[in-house]
Amino acid sequence: MKFYDKKIETMSRSRMRALQLKRLKEIVEYAYNRVPFYKKKYDEAGVKPSDIKTLEDIRKLPFVTKADLRENYPYGLLAVPLSDLARIHASSGTS
Repeated sequence: MKFYDKKIETMSRSRMRALQLKRLKEIVEYAYNRVPFYKKKYDEAGVKPSDIKTLEDIRKLPFVTKADLRENYPYGLLAVPLSDLARIHASSGTS
């Protein structure tokens, strides 16, 4: 059997869940601290990054709606200063 990343693809369920939780915590904190849209969305839902303690806590995170994306895309969703970007790719989508 061939693997793309054997270490990741063959890890135990408990190690996988620990890795998923670590990454979930990191991305929630990153978004909260760097993207005003997400900070506002999380604050409105009463969620702070420190509230994420288990994988099940993903249920505490608010949904992002199509309207949210339309109203904030692209500049309101940036996690880095505009000056750090080389380009922004966009699609006209299907609607």
